Amino acid sequence: MKRWMLNVLIVIFAAIFLVSGYFLVDYLLESKKTADLYNDLASMVDKATQPTEGQDQDPEEPSNPGITIDSLVEVTNSDTGETEMVLREYADIYELNSHTVGWIRIDGTPVNYPVMHMPEIENYYLYRDFNRENNNHGCLYIEEACDVYQPTDNITIYGHWMRDDSMFGSLQSYKDEAYYKQHQIIQFDTMKEHHTYEIICVFRTTATAGKGFTYNQFVNAANEEEFNKFIETCHSLEMFDTGKTAVYGDKLICLSTCEYSQTNGRLVIVAKRIA
Repeated sequence: MKRWMLNVLIVIFAAIFLVSGYFLVDYLLESKKTADLYNDLASMVDKATQPTEGQDQDPEEPSNPGITIDSLVEVTNSDTGETEMVLREYADIYELNSHTVGWIRIDGTPVNYPVMHMPEIENYYLYRDFNRENNNHGCLYIEEACDVYQPTDNITIYGHWMRDDSMFGSLQSYKDEAYYKQHQIIQFDTMKEHHTYEIICVFRTTATAGKGFTYNQFVNAANEEEFNKFIETCHSLEMFDTGKTAVYGDKLICLSTCEYSQTNGRLVIVAKRIA
């Protein structure tokens, strides 16, 4: 090989190495920044649930009490300036960003995040963080047509599959039935109410137009038949039998993230409200 060709190849490979290194460092820095942001938010929620200094926690009080007049506090919507009532533990979070409509956690997993909703702009939080700044990790956010306060029959929550297991990256573990059995319960609170959900189905599909199951388009069932058809389709795609299902009148959530066993794949966790 001529020397000049060798020099050209060296330059090309060096450029590839430098560019790859730049993107890797950029990803790692963004991952660290994102982790710090959401850890801080989770700490704010945890701190708000602790007894104030000099006040002992009543051992008879449940760790996740239902709505009472004492658990709701008055806050100001930072976008509208209007006064609203929200749960005490989420008051500080809501005041920082009034697009926050919920908080989701799955014990024993990395999932412990605010959930956003911006119905006026499609996929607003796809590549924006909680501070509404550009971020490839994005936020967990709700399908625009869904509603948590006058709850639609189904609420689809989107989240990126991230290699660092943040956002909905850890949901990939639900493809393992043993993992599902250890993490069947989802806590999904709104800003005003506490709610508990039980996973009934884990399935894969594709988002390719005309080929996959458009689960995210199911918002409200027109009737019992339509609801049952949705549940039947979910079960027909399920990766294993959970032994659980839902009936007309149940409220559902679908946790949706990317899945790479097929083109434009999606992994979906379906859960029904039990409390």
